[in-house]
Amino acid sequence: MEATGVLLIGGMSRRFGSVKALAPLGSEMLAERAWRVLGEAFSERLAVGKDADQLGLPFPMLDDGIAVRAPIAGVVAGLRAAPTEVAVFLPVDCPLMTPEALRALAEQCADAAVPETGPLPGAYAKSALPILEQRLADDQLELHEALAELDVNTVELDSELLANVNTERDLDRMRAWAT
Repeated sequence: MEATGVLLIGGMSRRFGSVKALAPLGSEMLAERAWRVLGEAFSERLAVGKDADQLGLPFPMLDDGIAVRAPIAGVVAGLRAAPTEVAVFLPVDCPLMTPEALRALAEQCADAAVPETGPLPGAYAKSALPILEQRLADDQLELHEALAELDVNTVELDSELLANVNTERDLDRMRAWAT
């Protein structure tokens, strides 16, 4: 399945205390790690975030062009920019995801394909854009609520791969897994 890998950089990182994208995990920052994994999974990839954050990442980032900070904003911007019909979205704070798991999401995508735990990481098709764009325009920012309006496949993934970094303690626990 041809898909575009999209790295979601956004987020205020309130609970984390600093910018998650720049947090080190081994020899890489979280953003670098996710970018590498997306490149191993897909021939097309892009990163979406806020230019105003001025993160100085070592790869280009597309500004989502939206004032609000919500995952749905990044998904809409990424789907619009993706050169393929399906895009797989990886939040920067999910460092244990594998290329195989990301490809599994792409392969199962109807309007969307998500793990049992929720909307991200997840695959979304351009067919989902009208609903996602309308929800964003209506300030209905909860991506998981949009799933009720889409044709969604649930993909069984190892729960350890879905762990995300919300605190420094979470990152410390993941350092043992991420080699």
